[in-house]
Amino acid sequence: MAVDVCPKVLIHRPRAQVAAFMFDPANDLRWTGGITASSPAQPGLLVTGATVERRARFLGRSFTYGYVVTKHEPDRLVELRVERPFPMTVRYELADAEDGTDVAIHATGRPGWFFRWATPLMARQVHKNIAADLKRLRACLEN
Repeated sequence: MAVDVCPKVLIHRPRAQVAAFMFDPANDLRWTGGITASSPAQPGLLVTGATVERRARFLGRSFTYGYVVTKHEPDRLVELRVERPFPMTVRYELADAEDGTDVAIHATGRPGWFFRWATPLMARQVHKNIAADLKRLRACLEN
């Protein structure tokens, strides 16, 4: 069984402005919940091949994990490959909307042996966490 969630939000700002904020790891702590540190290997916006190491808490556990950007389309898309807490692909997707930018975070993956028994719980928790991240992102950009 796989986790496959895609929460969305409308942000009342132009796509380029949303991308400049969202695709810059220097802003991770402002809008990504559960993150206690974010250390990009190089400064600036996420591009293909970029790597970032994060410290986080998820389901009561603390851990360090890294991600690599596997795909990038300027001001439209960043795709990340994450191995912890379980192997997952996360896509930040931006699209023009009449009143701003439609923002989606699409996360897919298959929990490993430790989390496999709890996949339905994991899917709900991942969806809840990403939806909360999107609300924080909107608040950062609209306030």
